[in-house]
Amino acid sequence: MTTAAPAVSLADRTAYEAAVDTALAASTAYYGDGNSALDDPSYDALARAIAEYERAHPDHMRADSPTGKVGGGAAPVGDVAHTVPMLSLDNVFSAEELVKWGASLSRRIGRLVEGGYVPEPKFDGMAVAARYRTGRLDRVVGRGDGHYGEDLSHVIGSIVGLPERLAVDATVEIRGEVLLTREQFEKANEIRIAHKAKPFSNPRNGTAGTLRAKDRPYVIETTFFAYGAVGLDGVDFLRGATHEAVMAQVEALGVQTAASSAVGLRVYATLQEVQAWIEEIQRLRADLPFGIDGVVVKANDFSVQNAAGFGTRHPHWATAYKLPPMQGQTRLLAVEWNVGKTGKIAPRAVLEPVELDGSTVRYATLNNPRFIRELGVQIGDTVVVSKAGDVIPRIESVVVDKRTGEETAVVFPEACPQCGGAVDTSGERWECAEGVNGNCGLLPALKYAVGRDQLDIEGLGGTYLETLVASGAVGDVADLFTLTHQQLAEATNSTRRADTLVQQIEQAKQKPLNRVFCALGIRCTGRTLSKEIARHFSTMDAIRAADVEALATVNKLAPANAPKVAAHLAALGPVIDKLAQAGVNMTEPEEPAKATSGPLTDAFVVVTGGMTGALAGRNRNEMNDLIKAAGGEPSASVSKKTTYLVAGENAGSKLAKAQQLGTKVLTEEEFAAMVADYLS
Repeated sequence: MTTAAPAVSLADRTAYEAAVDTALAASTAYYGDGNSALDDPSYDALARAIAEYERAHPDHMRADSPTGKVGGGAAPVGDVAHTVPMLSLDNVFSAEELVKWGASLSRRIGRLVEGGYVPEPKFDGMAVAARYRTGRLDRVVGRGDGHYGEDLSHVIGSIVGLPERLAVDATVEIRGEVLLTREQFEKANEIRIAHKAKPFSNPRNGTAGTLRAKDRPYVIETTFFAYGAVGLDGVDFLRGATHEAVMAQVEALGVQTAASSAVGLRVYATLQEVQAWIEEIQRLRADLPFGIDGVVVKANDFSVQNAAGFGTRHPHWATAYKLPPMQGQTRLLAVEWNVGKTGKIAPRAVLEPVELDGSTVRYATLNNPRFIRELGVQIGDTVVVSKAGDVIPRIESVVVDKRTGEETAVVFPEACPQCGGAVDTSGERWECAEGVNGNCGLLPALKYAVGRDQLDIEGLGGTYLETLVASGAVGDVADLFTLTHQQLAEATNSTRRADTLVQQIEQAKQKPLNRVFCALGIRCTGRTLSKEIARHFSTMDAIRAADVEALATVNKLAPANAPKVAAHLAALGPVIDKLAQAGVNMTEPEEPAKATSGPLTDAFVVVTGGMTGALAGRNRNEMNDLIKAAGGEPSASVSKKTTYLVAGENAGSKLAKAQQLGTKVLTEEEFAAMVADYLS
C-alpha cells in the first residue's frame, strides 16, 4: 500500500521561493479558517520537495521555511509554556518507507528494537495537553509551536472522554487529540445553522474553531482520545516501562485513550505485522465514527524511545504512516442531470479525475438543486471532494480563493432531461412531472427491480434491458414475467443465455412478497421498509387495501411518508395486477419464531461481511432468520453481551470491535458447521 502524493521537483531558486510562499499560505489557512488552497497530499508533496531542495542548497534556505517547524511554522502560538515540547511527527507513505524508518531507528539505538511497535490511529483533530492537578482538570493547552501553546481551558466540561475529575487525586499531564466525531460534526452544524452561523466545512476545521471560540451562546460537544502522558509539577505519578502500560494507567484514571477507540491499541513484534494491521485499518476506515488521516507507529518500550531521542521537530521513535486521502481538491467540469427509477431528477458532478481513498474519482453527488444553490458552486470551480470506502463521493465545499473569474453558473433543467416534459420543482428534489405514470425512470427502475436484493434475476443486465425496452417487449416490471424465450434470445443474441434467463425469471416468481414489493421501487421505501410492510400486512391485497392511517402504523415507516407510499401504490395498481396474473407470489411467509433450543440457545450473534461457501447467497435478513431458527438472537452491533461474531468477506469495523472486546469470532465455515442442521 503506497499513499505518497505525486512527486514535486523544484528546478531552481525561483521555484523554491514560490513553493515556500505557497506552503506558508496553505499552512496559515489550514490553521486559520481551514480553507487551504492545498489538500493534505499536495501539501505533503510540496513540503518534501522544499526539504529536498534545502538539503541540496542549504545557502538558499529561508528563515521562514516550513521545514523543521511544528505546523509548518503557522500554528497559533500562545503564552503557556509546555512542560515537555509537543512535537509533530515525520511521515512515511508506503510499506517500503516504513521499513526504512524501522532500520533507521535500529541504527540510531545501536540494536534491534525490542518491546514491539504500537500502531495507533492518527486522529484528524487538534492536539492538546490536559493538565490534572490533584485529580481535577486544571488547564487545557493547544500544541502551538511545540514550546508554547494557547490556553484553551474555557472548553473544560464540553469534551467527551476528558473528565473534569479523575478516578484518583493524581497530578499528571495527559496528551491527546480533540476531534468531532461524524455524529458530533452533524450535530454541530445543526446547532450553528440554528444560530445563523456558517456551517463548518469539515470536522478538523470545526474542532479547531470550537476549541478556540469563547463566549458563544451555544456549546458544541467534542471528543478526546489520549495518546500519551508526561509528569507534571515534578510529580512522578506514571508507572510502567512501556507506552502500552502507561496508556492502561491513563484509561484506569477515567480518561478515554486510543485503546478504547474503534481501532484500538495493539502491540506487534515486527513492522510486517504492523503493516498488515495498517492495511486492515484502511479497510475499516469508512466505517469509523471519526476521521483519521493515518496511523501513528511508535516504539512501545520507553528504553528504545529514550535511546532514540528527538529531532528539532519530531521524535525519532515514532512516525506517521499517511493513508490515501479521503478528501481532496479538484475541478468541477460539468453537472449532469439524470432521471432515477421514480422520476426524480438528480444532479451529478463531473470532475477532473482525482485519487481518493485508493481509487480514481470522476463523479460526485450534488444531492439536489437546493444543495447546489447553498453551496454556491460554479462550473470551473475548485471543489473539495470526499470519499470513504463504498460511499458515493460528494462535494463538500468550494475553494473560493482559487476562482479566476472564468467560472460559469450551473444551469438547472427547465424540462425533464429524459422525456422533455415539465419538471415538478415543488419539492427539495425535482421530479419529472409525469411521475410514476411516465417512462423517464423506466430503465433505472428495471435495473433496480432485477437486482440481488429484489427479484435477483442474475444475468439480465442493463444492455439487455435497454434492448427489451427499445423493442417494446418491456414497458414495466410486470412485463419481465411474460417474456418469451424468443424475445430473450433476440435481446441477448444467445439461445443459451435465454435458457438461463427463463429459469431465473421463473424462480423470481417465487420470491417472498417483501422482495416483490421492493422491486416495485415504491417511493420512500427500500429493502428494510419493504420487509416491514410485507410482514405487517402479509399479502399484497392487504397492502393495497390499507389507507394512509393503516400504513402509518407500520414499524419504521414515517407517518409523513405514508401518503406518498399510498399514492404510489395506487398508481402502480395496473402493474401489480399484471404481476399477479403472471403468477408472481403475492404473500409473505411467516417470520420464523426464535427456537427455544438449539446450538445458539441464549447466544447473541452479529454477522458482518459477505457470506460464501455453505452460506453463500444469504443476505442479512436471511442470516438473522437462520440464527433465530438455531435458538440465537441476531444483533446489528457488537457489544459486551455479543456471544459470537460471524466474519465473512471484507469484514469491517465490527470485526475490530469484536477483537478488542475479546468476542468469539467465527469463520463462515465454523458457523455453517455449527448450524448445519438448519441450513435447509
